[in-house]
Amino acid sequence: MNFKALFEQFKNIKVVVLGDVMLDTYLWGHVERISPEAPVPVVSLDKKEYRIGGAGNVALNLVALGADTSIISVIGNDEDGKQLTSMFEKDNVQTALLLTSSERITTNKTRIISRNQQMMRLDAEITKDISAKDEQSLIEKIETLFKTNKPDVLIFEDYNKGVLTDKIISSVIALCKQYDVLTTVDPKKKNFFAFKGVDIFKPNLKEVKAGLNVLLEEVSKENLQQIHTGLKEKLQHEISLITLSEYGMFYQSSLANKIIPTHVRNIADVSGAGDTVIAVASLVYAATKQIELAAEIANIAGGLVCEEVGTAAINSEKLLAECELLLS
Repeated sequence: MNFKALFEQFKNIKVVVLGDVMLDTYLWGHVERISPEAPVPVVSLDKKEYRIGGAGNVALNLVALGADTSIISVIGNDEDGKQLTSMFEKDNVQTALLLTSSERITTNKTRIISRNQQMMRLDAEITKDISAKDEQSLIEKIETLFKTNKPDVLIFEDYNKGVLTDKIISSVIALCKQYDVLTTVDPKKKNFFAFKGVDIFKPNLKEVKAGLNVLLEEVSKENLQQIHTGLKEKLQHEISLITLSEYGMFYQSSLANKIIPTHVRNIADVSGAGDTVIAVASLVYAATKQIELAAEIANIAGGLVCEEVGTAAINSEKLLAECELLLS
């Protein structure tokens, strides 16, 4: 495999990410004393940092690999929404399909960190489903996009914040089939079995066990094959791609299945790893239609971002070097 040539192909692939976007706010500080007002630490603020989170982090990973990337979501008509839109544009994520709603607030997760450890998180958000009006607006925007500038792949990135409703999911999957757009999914519990007929379904092992209500005593190929069968009965999808934490990753298509073991890493933070995995797997599969290769590269990418503190996009040069080292 010529990995340099493969990575060059990414520039020619158009990807749309549809799901829940959020603003991640990081307050970095240090603790020197306990508050006299209550038995809690006093954090002296050293710096404040904004990052793009949720489905937006998937988009950042795609841009980092050179893909033509658009984000589709609903945000609030507020300062956090303006901040998020500005950051997307600065990072070359197309925002023409980012819908502003007066009925919502922009999700903002504020993390207070000292000595590289998260001490507290404050969430500002609305998690109820978006309105019927906003549903229809999104569907119409997506259909217009497909008619004028059809993407190669659409990624559903669900964080259970209300953007991916049953109507949005079923309507967009139907449009993708109509216009021959590849569909991949990073699901969450609420809509777990709503993504019927997609190409790649990528849950983690915990989500699968909860969704199918099964106990898994051993992570083995035989047990994972049974899980794929259970998913297939409900979803009629093409490929299962299941992340297994320290055990690596499992894929199964109609032709093959395999457990891909993880590579040894110095793990600092697992947040955002799933975003990286779905982004990389979707992009590689769109370029090659080889699910084993997509899983191998996504497995490496997920490990690499776990070496960073906080949500971070993949470094394309590091990923290329690791692919050449580990997969050649």
